[in-house]
Amino acid sequence: MARQLFARVNDAEQEIVLEREHPHAPWRIAGKAMGDVVRTGPNEFSVVADGRSHRALVVKEDKEQGTVRLRIDGKQYAVKIEDEQSRLMKTLGITRAAPVVREIKAPMPGLVINVLVKPGDAVKKNDPVLVLEAMKMENVIKSPGDGVVSAVHIEQGRAVEKGELLVSFQ
Repeated sequence: MARQLFARVNDAEQEIVLEREHPHAPWRIAGKAMGDVVRTGPNEFSVVADGRSHRALVVKEDKEQGTVRLRIDGKQYAVKIEDEQSRLMKTLGITRAAPVVREIKAPMPGLVINVLVKPGDAVKKNDPVLVLEAMKMENVIKSPGDGVVSAVHIEQGRAVEKGELLVSFQ
């Protein structure tokens, strides 16, 4: 049975349906012959389609959001990809809940340079929470998910050990 992906390029109205016959087969546009695709580097590909050669570069891939930014022949494209299961869940009104964040612990020993949140603050995933200096480098500690700060267990200028509780969430 063929698997399908649904892609939207640059928020276009028309979507592109990609399919493959088995899990190890290459993806191809539904109903079209497969072009010749050769990997030329870690994120680079040479593509021959409709008798023309193209250079494709994967600029950024975000699997969690289902997006890929590509540069093909010097032009940028933002592609939103959705699989059959995600599409069905969206059609049925089912959403994947973001993981609930309960706490942030120090990933390494260091010195707290700046605390950017206080109890009651709402944070989104990847929002900066504090700055920790370790080995003469400043590391921005970000929220691993959405949440509301219930307590800040450290203060600016204090040294912390690896694994020490820094911030708790409701």
